[in-house]
Amino acid sequence: MDASAFEELAAKTLESLFEAIDDAIGDDADVDFDNGILTVELEDGRAYVVNKHAPNLQIWLSSPISGAAHFAFDEAIGAWLSTRGGETLMEVLNTEFSQIAGEQVSLS
Repeated sequence: MDASAFEELAAKTLESLFEAIDDAIGDDADVDFDNGILTVELEDGRAYVVNKHAPNLQIWLSSPISGAAHFAFDEAIGAWLSTRGGETLMEVLNTEFSQIAGEQVSLS
């Protein structure tokens, strides 16, 4: 994937995540998307940060539950896949936001 395709795909992914997270847990969190950085501040003060990292062609996640993770787009499966394991970005966020909300959350 070249830099231009990455920028377009990452921006679209972050915008979609912003809308999905705001719809799913917006009543229990402050969800903000500004300058390409998605921030989700929970009521207890913990925060998520999701942003693109262009030099590595990755989306980076900082989670108060699982810590830091990097995701590269896997064209074969059409998803952002963890560089350290087999989970996709959506799987990680769905699992963690489901724990926070106390009910099943599906951001896809």
